[in-house]
Amino acid sequence: MPGDRLDTQVIVVGAGPVGLLLAGELRLGGADVVVLERRTAPTTESRASTLHARTMEILDSRGLTAALPAPPNDLRGHFAGIPLDLTLPGSRPGQWKVPQFDTERLLGEWATGLGADIRRGHEVRAVTDTGAYVEAEAVGDSGPVLVRGSHLVACDGEDSAVRGLLGADFPGHDARRELLRADVAGIEVPDRRFQRLPDGLAIAARRADGVTRVMVHEHGAPAVSRTGPPTFGEITQAWKRVTGEDISGGIPLWVNAFGDAARQLARYRHGRVLFAGDAAHRQMPIGGQALNLGLQDAFNLGWKLAAEATGRAHPDLLDSYHTERHTVGLRVLAAIEAQALLLLGGPEVEPVRALITELIGGEEVRTHLAATISGLDIRYDVGGPAHPLVGARLPHTPLAASAAGWSSSTQALRAGRGLLLGPAGAPDLGAVLGGRAVPFATPAAPDSGTASGTASGTVSAPDRAGWTLVRPDGHVVWAGPSGTPRGEGLPAALDRWFGPA
Repeated sequence: MPGDRLDTQVIVVGAGPVGLLLAGELRLGGADVVVLERRTAPTTESRASTLHARTMEILDSRGLTAALPAPPNDLRGHFAGIPLDLTLPGSRPGQWKVPQFDTERLLGEWATGLGADIRRGHEVRAVTDTGAYVEAEAVGDSGPVLVRGSHLVACDGEDSAVRGLLGADFPGHDARRELLRADVAGIEVPDRRFQRLPDGLAIAARRADGVTRVMVHEHGAPAVSRTGPPTFGEITQAWKRVTGEDISGGIPLWVNAFGDAARQLARYRHGRVLFAGDAAHRQMPIGGQALNLGLQDAFNLGWKLAAEATGRAHPDLLDSYHTERHTVGLRVLAAIEAQALLLLGGPEVEPVRALITELIGGEEVRTHLAATISGLDIRYDVGGPAHPLVGARLPHTPLAASAAGWSSSTQALRAGRGLLLGPAGAPDLGAVLGGRAVPFATPAAPDSGTASGTASGTVSAPDRAGWTLVRPDGHVVWAGPSGTPRGEGLPAALDRWFGPA
């Protein structure tokens, strides 16, 4: 192919929130990254606007939440439109309303500041995995360009070009029903929170800027096979048939339709090509779960792929991305399918809705559903000795002391490295871990192109915590009692998650 040739370590296709978070994580882990994006500019549409508790914890663990423009927080969520209290233990309970353009701006500035090379107006036309490296052929305003890297990650959405180019197996089903939605200025309609009417479902929420988001579904109406968004006329007519109200005099700022399609890649990894976000799974974006699921894919993958691309990884590390995230995706998609059935179904689903409403009144059911939606219940199978924390995320933990002056585990994770947390008064681990630990006082600069793949040091946690080995994504992979950490499984956990000594 004629044109320029560009070499990097990782190619990311897609500069939406998922691709941008991944790019930042790769740079934080010391890997060079080029992002290819078909669009010439970031989105100006609000699109997905809900960030759940686990996603907010993730952003906080990279020091990013302070840059968000004071997002509204709501402890009230829903399951299939049935009210659900999302209150759970954690530093960021509930759901946070952040327009997608703000999320993209935040992640784009962060990734660029860390040295990610983001190239807009570049449409990928071909992907070749040679077994030794991967190449992407793209076309931009200046002509064709060939980008070569050790790996490529497709973050290019539900209609992923990369997925199509590879012919990746994407089992599931297409949409059977759909919701029409629009952001409309200049209308006055009552706020409706999942109002089920005789002829359909109506939702309306007025934002602080005076724009109203409306969503409507007509009972029995099948999904339309679309090559583009619906017309505003379609939405106003459906809204009038369901609610009796005329919103045709409003000014549409954005129109969209989404259905209850459910598909998931059989494999998230195809040799040197990996998939994340909607490129890996397609689901109805009920309650904002689609965006959150994708961002959590990227957070799981980024540090692992950085270690692989820079030659620091255990041979099995990168495969754990598929094992862990495919399992999570399968569970989330199943829960979304259940919600779609209850939300868009007609009168025939009312008995089941009544039963679910009654069950949600019980605390055990409420906390189970709230944790599933918030992403706070994720526990990966990381092997090793059984322990209540192992596999789960480390909750926000106050730290008694550290060389860097950090007061919490959330702050300590901002360097993007693993942590070995010990009880107050723990011995110096230099003799125990040798050269595996890098003192917190001298972390590698993100723009230096290098980063430690080992546990990055120790800080003193409360005595009750014992010893805890934490991955860069905040998940615990080993835990042991107080005392010098020579417990069963620690050397194996260090090797598996942080590479050979």
